[in-house]
Amino acid sequence: MELYFFRHGHAEDAQGPDFDDYARKLTDKGVERTQDAARALHKLGVKPARIYTSPRLRARQTADILSSTLGITPEARDEVNFGFNPQFIPALIHDLTNDLAVLFVGHEPDLSITVCALVGGGEIEMKKGGIARVDLLARTPLRGMLMWVLTPRVLEVVAG
Repeated sequence: MELYFFRHGHAEDAQGPDFDDYARKLTDKGVERTQDAARALHKLGVKPARIYTSPRLRARQTADILSSTLGITPEARDEVNFGFNPQFIPALIHDLTNDLAVLFVGHEPDLSITVCALVGGGEIEMKKGGIARVDLLARTPLRGMLMWVLTPRVLEVVAG
């Protein structure tokens, strides 16, 4: 099973003591780079059976852009919000066969921590609008192999 971890695109800065972090929207740059990423993923043949997204607005907007190109409706899940980690993955993929792919749209540092935990260590940094692919090797215990990490700049080049 291919697991994709996509960090939401560039979003508004948090401003003021009453600012609602759930309501932070993508910036124009975030929208543009996510559109590039969606085209690149399509060119690379990424075809997720499911897209799970954090319920925060910036992640949902990112997932909506990706889904419009990849042809699948995203599902907002609390498990992919802040605090996402490998313990949530088995329940989200339990009914899927190993020949399918799942895309998670979330936040840092949770995505990087999750990817590193799945592959047995190391360090990566997920850039805003970047993506990592982990091929699942085993479900019990959950472990995988890091196949690649792509930055927004690489996705832009692939998108053409």
